[in-house]
Amino acid sequence: MEKIKQFEVEKLKKIQVFTGAQLKYIAFISMLIDHVNNALITPMLDGSGFLLYLSNIFSILGRIAFPIFVFFIVEGFFKTKNRKKYLLTLIVFGIISEVPFDMFTSKTFFNPYWNNMMFTLALCLITIWIIDVLKEKIKSKALWYTVSIIIVIFSGFLSMQLSLDYDYHAVVAAYIFYIFYDKPLTRAGLGYLSIIKEIYSVYGFALTLTYNGKRGKQCKWINYLFYPVHIFILGILRFYLNI
Repeated sequence: MEKIKQFEVEKLKKIQVFTGAQLKYIAFISMLIDHVNNALITPMLDGSGFLLYLSNIFSILGRIAFPIFVFFIVEGFFKTKNRKKYLLTLIVFGIISEVPFDMFTSKTFFNPYWNNMMFTLALCLITIWIIDVLKEKIKSKALWYTVSIIIVIFSGFLSMQLSLDYDYHAVVAAYIFYIFYDKPLTRAGLGYLSIIKEIYSVYGFALTLTYNGKRGKQCKWINYLFYPVHIFILGILRFYLNI
């Protein structure tokens, strides 16, 4: 296993060219494209033509964001100085984002049957946090893996009951990124298999391999505000254009 780890690290050094900030902004652009497609283009589709072609392109580009955001939840778990504050921030912005999310997705101010990605990421963080705490307490590795899988199954079930965006797929992907944290190729490959129905998410998982471990220059408020602000604007546009 150590040889596999060393092989993966050495082979990837040449392509590890992006900082955390750069990858996050790539994910933001991808997410924006996807949300513009879902909010403004898809509702106006009426068959073939330019809009359908554009929608398909936007849908492909929009699949990049999800793997990157889940990847950085796990990265943040290991590198943040205050996990409680990190989790609380995700939950607070989940609450802030819920009405804009419902406006953007359903053209309504309250839809309990589909809840935003911030809550999904918060559940991912809680899941791997519990598993990590148990790692220190359960001496048997086999038992710890068994318990961790049970926790993932429970969290995945909970995500579906709460109607979270990307539901159990996000929880499973976060678990894979956590378990294979020091094996980039393995985690990207298995992560992709966990949501292979989203074929073009392969580009997002591939981009996680280009992370060079550096934070890069970024503003945390932009990181958190981008999500609620852009879906709020899209929600207003849906109401204004009546689509």
